[in-house]
Amino acid sequence: MKIIAIGRNYAEHAKELNNPVPTVPVIFMKPDTALLKDNKPFYLPEFSQDVHHEIEIVLKVCKEGKHIEEQFASAYYDEIGLGIDFTARDIQSKHKEKGLPWELAKAFDNSAPVSNFLPKSQFADLYNMNFHLDINGEPRQKGNTQDLLFSFEKIIAFVSKYVTLKKGDLIFTGTPEGVSQVKIGDHLEGYLENEKLLDFHIK
Repeated sequence: MKIIAIGRNYAEHAKELNNPVPTVPVIFMKPDTALLKDNKPFYLPEFSQDVHHEIEIVLKVCKEGKHIEEQFASAYYDEIGLGIDFTARDIQSKHKEKGLPWELAKAFDNSAPVSNFLPKSQFADLYNMNFHLDINGEPRQKGNTQDLLFSFEKIIAFVSKYVTLKKGDLIFTGTPEGVSQVKIGDHLEGYLENEKLLDFHIK
């Protein structure tokens, strides 16, 4: 199982970090050791003083594929959930300044909390899904999939040109604006439409 993530897939998020809006998907990966399941608490790593939350729609790949055509890509995922792409923003900023890869900022242990998954068939319109993150009961991030720069199918087609997708792989599809630092004691709750899928604490 691998975790493939898409950066800057919502224009307003790219702008809030003063990044250019991409013309092709920005791809990075997290190892399986980044996965955090069952709403277990997230422990802040000692190597960063500025870890940010990034709530995202996550696709679960349901069959192996490579060089997938966009028109057939919807057959390669059948479940949807929520995830948090925790990012050590201080480390990422230093690496970006030097033109270095992001892995130390993105791929550390437990940096990818993931919810349980729901059949995509239960959603009337995959490109009009609301999702949001509350922290300590206050709204922090709100997004709608109609604002995606690159559709789920375009992401799958693009990634599969370079990396074979396998059953069980997870694709983080990008975060909306509103990212900010998390602190010890914070209570994170993530909702897809009106269903709470994430509910955990920062320690």
